[in-house]
Amino acid sequence: MTSPLVRKPLLRVLAGQREAIPPLWLMRQAGRYLPEYRALRKQAAGFLDLCFDPKRAAEITLQPIRRFGFDAAILFSDILAVPHALGQRVNFVEGEGPQLDALKDPDAFVALRAEVDHAVLAPVYEAIARVRQDLPPAVTFLGFCGAPWTLATYMIAGRGTPDQLPARLFAYEQPEAFATLIDLLVEASASYLVRQCGRIQYLSNSRAGRIPAQVSKICTASTPALKASRRNSRCARDWLSTRGAAQSQFA
Repeated sequence: MTSPLVRKPLLRVLAGQREAIPPLWLMRQAGRYLPEYRALRKQAAGFLDLCFDPKRAAEITLQPIRRFGFDAAILFSDILAVPHALGQRVNFVEGEGPQLDALKDPDAFVALRAEVDHAVLAPVYEAIARVRQDLPPAVTFLGFCGAPWTLATYMIAGRGTPDQLPARLFAYEQPEAFATLIDLLVEASASYLVRQCGRIQYLSNSRAGRIPAQVSKICTASTPALKASRRNSRCARDWLSTRGAAQSQFA
């Protein structure tokens, strides 16, 4: 059997080899700047419906590969798939972005499931299977998930916030409850990524730049659980890529 490294430039570079032409992929390479994406978006009732439609999500994942020939296809999804699969209501309002039932205090945690519901995420896994079926041999599939801190900022505030103040205050005022939430998100995210079984996993921590030192310690305490889940994966190899200061959190 031919090794995937022989066919996939991105994997060869990550293994320490040099390429005459560096492999290329872009975050958000699938999205609204593409006319073919906008055509599909009009057919869906809402953004979350689009993410959980296996046929359309797979097609959107593959669109930039067909148009530009990128060396990696990143799963078209949303980071809030995990809170959704934990039982938190997630809704996307046109022109306003995501809205969730905010976790204003520890009592609100009772609405969350003890572990991620993979039945809810089944359409995502079906989309991945469809992508793999049509992906060119030289293109690497990238799994995708939100990092625990970034997810927590949305779950606690119930929306995106410019300074993540609700989550930061919650972490200071309710450190034990906040640590419980982070542990839940670590386990849920790791389980989700293992099911995706990507040779590369992109862990998006777009809110990492606002993590205070005290809060970072709480997040870092959960790192062994994430690494253990990676080791237990039946995938050949997982790579974690993060944004901003997230590298120090999950190194």
